[in-house]
Amino acid sequence: MEQEQLTQEHANTFKTEAWEWTKALLIAAGLVFLIRWFIFAPFIVEGPSMEPSFHTGERLIVNKIVYSIRKPERGEVVVFHAPAGIDYIKRVIALPGEKVKIADNKVYVNGEVLEEPYLQAVIDERAKNGEKYNRDFPETTVAEGTVFVMGDNRTNSSDSRMIGSIPYDKIVGRADVVFWPVKDIGFVKH
Repeated sequence: MEQEQLTQEHANTFKTEAWEWTKALLIAAGLVFLIRWFIFAPFIVEGPSMEPSFHTGERLIVNKIVYSIRKPERGEVVVFHAPAGIDYIKRVIALPGEKVKIADNKVYVNGEVLEEPYLQAVIDERAKNGEKYNRDFPETTVAEGTVFVMGDNRTNSSDSRMIGSIPYDKIVGRADVVFWPVKDIGFVKH
């Protein structure tokens, strides 16, 4: 009788523990789903359009919630749904209502030269070799509810100069963290 009671208690303990583990795993899976779909998303950089800032194969964490709290700001690196049906990563250059143009190898926003410290070394290197980094682009006013974006690799980027300004509702989020490869782990500088 005593042996039977111990076996029954052991079975009850096992069932209770199995149920607790099942609940914990279901909660964890639910949290991963919520975080993945509503707050953060992984993104893999493909192509040279954001060099030297990002390289093919780098993996990023994209903050999907930041733009439900506020609008994108100049200099931020965003991921968006491009007209080609894939996601692009580019840098915000101009905001709604602003005038943007490229002339004499410089980017102008509202008539003032845009300071781009994230590219200065590359621009200086190209200038030493007598090469332009920025191709001329006629002055354009950014439509309301959109942003003008460009790749950091200006001579090899399909961006707002070709596809037009990007509507807010096409922006997935802001690139915040590089998590692969290990040597590049860190926060994205905006």
